[in-house]
Amino acid sequence: MNIIERFLNYTKFDTQSSEESESVPSTPKQLVFAEYLKKELEHEGLEDVEMDEKGYIYATLKSNIKEEVPVIGFISHYDTSPDCSGADIKPRIVENYDGGDIVLRGEREASGERMVLSPEKFPELLLHKGEDLIVTDGTTLLGADDKAGIAEIVQAMVYLREHKEIKHGKIRIAFNPDEEIGMGAHHFDVEKFGCQWAYTMDGGDVGELEFENFNAAGAKINIKGISVHPGYAKGKMVNANALAAEFAAMLPLDETPERTEGYQGFYHLTGMTSNVEQAKLSYIIRDHDRDRFEDRKRFIAKCAEQMNEKYGEGTVTAVINDQYYNMKEKIDPQMHVIDLVLKAMQECGVAPKVKPIRGGTDGAQLSFKGLPCPNIFAGGINFHGPYEFVPIQSMEKAMQVVVKICELTAGYND
Repeated sequence: MNIIERFLNYTKFDTQSSEESESVPSTPKQLVFAEYLKKELEHEGLEDVEMDEKGYIYATLKSNIKEEVPVIGFISHYDTSPDCSGADIKPRIVENYDGGDIVLRGEREASGERMVLSPEKFPELLLHKGEDLIVTDGTTLLGADDKAGIAEIVQAMVYLREHKEIKHGKIRIAFNPDEEIGMGAHHFDVEKFGCQWAYTMDGGDVGELEFENFNAAGAKINIKGISVHPGYAKGKMVNANALAAEFAAMLPLDETPERTEGYQGFYHLTGMTSNVEQAKLSYIIRDHDRDRFEDRKRFIAKCAEQMNEKYGEGTVTAVINDQYYNMKEKIDPQMHVIDLVLKAMQECGVAPKVKPIRGGTDGAQLSFKGLPCPNIFAGGINFHGPYEFVPIQSMEKAMQVVVKICELTAGYND
């Protein structure tokens, strides 16, 4: 089975995770794919293949050298985003992409159903002119985030197994659920994994290498109102709807996701439910700089205090919980982990694109659990929606980089 067949086979499984669930994994359909993947790894000759009750899969490719070298690992998640359907995916291969529009759905504009993947809206398409693109039919996401990563890792292990002339140490691989809802690393057994360091294959376009990410927190704002008949409300009613709008207006308008880029942090209002008597606002807070991150959390709390000074103590409560931190502080002392990737990319003819993640990965949490874990490209673009696509050549390059990292680590000497 080649990498294309492997990936296309994976897309047949609906593995969408759910933020509303409290189970692990968050959806039982993820376990269906996990069971399939476990059997595939066994069939491909990997050892120590096991899946725990929460759907975390671990496996080993044994060393083919006598020397003691670091044990490294590769990790990908198998859930897909809750933002778009992952059921009944119908992938299509566009061979030798010509640089024009790709019609995903519907041939007539008047039908109202036409959906086009166009370089006018997605100029990154032009970087892959002449390549073979796997696209959707416009009704679902594709699932390259992160089934492309899984296909690349598995294919790399098969390649190493079949090419015994490539020397490598012990390699561990792992696949987990629920990354898309921020829970992927929560039940990851770092001690069982047993690696000195690892890499998540969960980045975007070819060449991406990420070892900086946001510090992240979530804030839940609860507002208590007082409902009184509007005809007799003067001096009595406290309209929680109006207070919610007032609270939202207290946050800086130019510090939102749609107005920031690069290293700029933000406040993001992700949800709001309200009536006269009660309102709830959900925010995520993000910043690469740890001090500014702490300032942002304090600012949210201060806004709640100011509202209470105006409307009475207990009117507004803010519950703020940290979610993950910037892995850079854990990677910086061990830059050999990055140097190996840069050398592997160079030898594979891939131009590195080192950039900060405007988000987070399982690797961020794993780095703080004692497993340094930067993020490498998996090749997919436009994740989490029907415009998602992945160039086949990017997947093949990612697989080659994994193989080369394993080979270079066999010669690593600290």
